[in-house]
Amino acid sequence: MPQPRRRDPDRLLPADPHTRAIARGLYQRVAGAPIVSPHGHVPVEWLAEDQRFRNPADLLITHDHYVTRLLHAAGVDLERLGVGGAADPRAVWGLLAEHWHLFAGTASGYWMEEALDSVLGIEEEIGPRTANLIYDRMAARLAEPEFTPRALFDRFGIEVLATTDDPLADLAHHDGLRASGLRVIPTFRPDRYLDPDARDFRENVARLLAATEQPATFDGYLAALEERRQHFIEHGAVSADHGVEDPLTLDLAPEEAGRLFAGVLAGTADAHGRRAFRAHMLFQMARMSVADGLVMTVHAGVLRNHHTATFERFGADTGHDIPVRTDFVRGLRPLLERFGNADGFHLVLFAVDETVYSRELAPLAGFYRSVYIGAPWWFLDAPDAIGRFRAAVTETAGFFRGSGFIDDTRAFLSIPARHDTARRADASFLARYVAEGRIALGTAERIADELVGPLPKRVFKL
Repeated sequence: MPQPRRRDPDRLLPADPHTRAIARGLYQRVAGAPIVSPHGHVPVEWLAEDQRFRNPADLLITHDHYVTRLLHAAGVDLERLGVGGAADPRAVWGLLAEHWHLFAGTASGYWMEEALDSVLGIEEEIGPRTANLIYDRMAARLAEPEFTPRALFDRFGIEVLATTDDPLADLAHHDGLRASGLRVIPTFRPDRYLDPDARDFRENVARLLAATEQPATFDGYLAALEERRQHFIEHGAVSADHGVEDPLTLDLAPEEAGRLFAGVLAGTADAHGRRAFRAHMLFQMARMSVADGLVMTVHAGVLRNHHTATFERFGADTGHDIPVRTDFVRGLRPLLERFGNADGFHLVLFAVDETVYSRELAPLAGFYRSVYIGAPWWFLDAPDAIGRFRAAVTETAGFFRGSGFIDDTRAFLSIPARHDTARRADASFLARYVAEGRIALGTAERIADELVGPLPKRVFKL
């Protein structure tokens, strides 16, 4: 019979006994604090319809590109994992179990073990010998009434959860959830309506203009976006999110912007013109946030769909989005020149290029009133990367110019694991500062308390 593993209660805390004791106390202060999740990708339908999870593989593997990408690198075709189509879920789980050794030391491996142990109550080591046993236990758990999305929402202690939504969404699901007592709020995500290189861009703009009954002029286009933003605000949204490869902004004259808009709609704009249009629209999104109060978040520095053949076969978000170098200082200067110190404007900057933390983001947040440093994101929301992030930004910007932790996930069962990881990592960092005499214990306790709730609530106006 496979022997259960035992999770170390002090996992991720410092090895040094003195520092570990301090970290343990700081962690215990916040371990049970409610989860504030102001940016994520859990489908609102899961909660609105309280849909039972279809099977363990669909929930934990198929839609988690952290997992599928590493299996793909080992030679497992994405089709065998159910990406882009149907696959036998037990066989999918078996493939993960067969290759489980690949996940040792990875954040995704840690989160998977946390989800199995702390959420599903399964302690056996993952591997070929235990694959069927674990699969059967997971399937049985997911069939229980305590494991519906709404039941888990309560069990996880989620105070507020933000989804990411198309600008034309009617948001009826969010209204229903609010009426039922769950605070699940929408996030305005307009990328496909702003980027001329996005798939079906012209068709999307046509739908936007038709839905808002605006003319096909640049002024009509801006008015349509403003109208949809207001719709989101009326339905509880607090932020607008923008995923860009290049955080470039341009403040163009109205005549030039109108000319570019006509060109991108006609399909005649060249690469330079399309880039300029994207940059001007990111500037316009800041202008709108200053006017309507939506927090502006920018997730920059990822080249999406790096492998064309995989994208054409399986679509987007299938594991081949790759980080690139970014330049926030020059790219955002036009935006910050105009709006950087505007009253009430909050601009949260997320990076995947670690070199910008100390060189760009911390200095920007240390001057501009609007700028907050987004938590480690995507490839960097892992224990050691969180520590590197804190070391890079704290000496310049302190602890209070950050966003608080953002789980940014669709993997619903991993939400508590990701927040717990951040709490342990931050407790470890704070404990080192206390042990080195750099801050007092009382100060560290106050900071730990702030990071898990009050800080993200202030930044995201919750």
